[in-house]
Amino acid sequence: MKTWQCEVCGYIHSGAEPPLSCPICGAGQDCFTALEISMAAAGPVATDAWHCPVCSYLHRAPEPPSNCPVCSATGSLFTPFHCGAASVASSDDIQRIVILGGGIAGLTAAAEARRQAPHTSITLVSREQSLPYYRLNLTRFLAGDISESELQIESGQWFEEHAIQYVHAEATALDREQKQVRLRDGRLLDYDRLVLTNGAHPFIPPFPGATRDGVTVLRTLEDARAILQRLRPGMQLVCIGGGLLGLETAGALARQGATVTVVEGFASLLPRQLPPRAGSLLRQRLEAQGMTVFCGETVKELVGDESVQGVLLESGRLLPADLVVVAAGVRPNSYLARQAGLTVHRGIVVDDRLISSDPSILAAGDVAEHRGMLYGIWPAGYAQGAVAGCNAGGGTALFGALAASTRIKVLDVDLFSCGQIHPEDASTTVYESEHDGVYRAIYCCDGQLTGAVLYGDTAGAGRLKEIVESGRQISEFPELAELFPRLAASREERKKV
Repeated sequence: MKTWQCEVCGYIHSGAEPPLSCPICGAGQDCFTALEISMAAAGPVATDAWHCPVCSYLHRAPEPPSNCPVCSATGSLFTPFHCGAASVASSDDIQRIVILGGGIAGLTAAAEARRQAPHTSITLVSREQSLPYYRLNLTRFLAGDISESELQIESGQWFEEHAIQYVHAEATALDREQKQVRLRDGRLLDYDRLVLTNGAHPFIPPFPGATRDGVTVLRTLEDARAILQRLRPGMQLVCIGGGLLGLETAGALARQGATVTVVEGFASLLPRQLPPRAGSLLRQRLEAQGMTVFCGETVKELVGDESVQGVLLESGRLLPADLVVVAAGVRPNSYLARQAGLTVHRGIVVDDRLISSDPSILAAGDVAEHRGMLYGIWPAGYAQGAVAGCNAGGGTALFGALAASTRIKVLDVDLFSCGQIHPEDASTTVYESEHDGVYRAIYCCDGQLTGAVLYGDTAGAGRLKEIVESGRQISEFPELAELFPRLAASREERKKV
């Protein structure tokens, strides 16, 4: 499958070549990289596997290991993990496929299942009332850059042409013995293969006052509509969370005339993607645009009567607020899977074919935990949806892993982060350079480039990503010394020794 990923926003493009520009964020062709999805026949898969209940490592062998190679848990804790390779059926034996979740993972799974099984009944169930849309574009919708109609991925006509039944409903229970999905309105959907792509939900920390009117999140189109209905020029907005979603939301609403304050519990912004110095530069950029930013501050209470009126910090500072947007991360929607007795750790545990502990049920996207990893990003949802849809339709495909790299644009600032940028010990050396608002950093361990960060100018991001993923010695890449003089000096010192 020839697909291309926009490294700025995560949009996926199918075709022989990447587009000239991203239709979602406008990034140029140079920001697209090939997204490798293994859809070829994978051959027989071992039927015996063992699941570590501590870290979710999967051990493929007739017997469990003496100790888990990931977390060192004793082998006696391992439980059988039945991925059911022997029960893999051809598309002719699969008459009914049900997919729960209308996000990118569910939509892609439905499209791939239809390609794999042209005559199988496919039903896609979504609790949202709208057709599938680009969730990653909700902040641009908030900012007024695009209309609501531009959010839509596929039209109703597309579902008709592909003979995919799209159902607006909420699933409330799974009956694995009868192979049925129960909907809230009482309907029962029979399945031969079930694909769980029911995503994740925003996490709201248990602040006192978190249920007051005017406290909201941004996850769905309905959330975005509700925020826009409340929005008034000059209103006081507090955004709790200085991660990517929090900053994009803050920037969007500031452009709509709101007075914006950002509160981040860590010492700097984008703590997962940026080192402290780059986070500090980003903070200065936000403040230059009129926003107020507090880092290293935690929320004590959301104060007010029926409606929120302010955010009280643990430091004692009270921030006035007409609206509070909480962007504190998400949690997988694993309730149905847990109730049905599937193996669930943080998410639904799946193997490389994205099959759960029940051979008739697969999972993909934000709800799926693969090799201990919850991706929570658009490209992973697309790739996993394609693999799960193929396998649900009787094909055989594998999902390996995606490189941990991020190329984003926040408030018109280009950022790139790749690999391990938070060293676990002193064996990692950091080389930094900063000039005219452009910051660069590389992380080196045992002679290899293990991580890289670019702020303000992402030229060379693709090359840095290749070097990080190659695992080769830094000495093989002389161009790095041109960007980081201290790296060159270090090499000279080693030569003298």
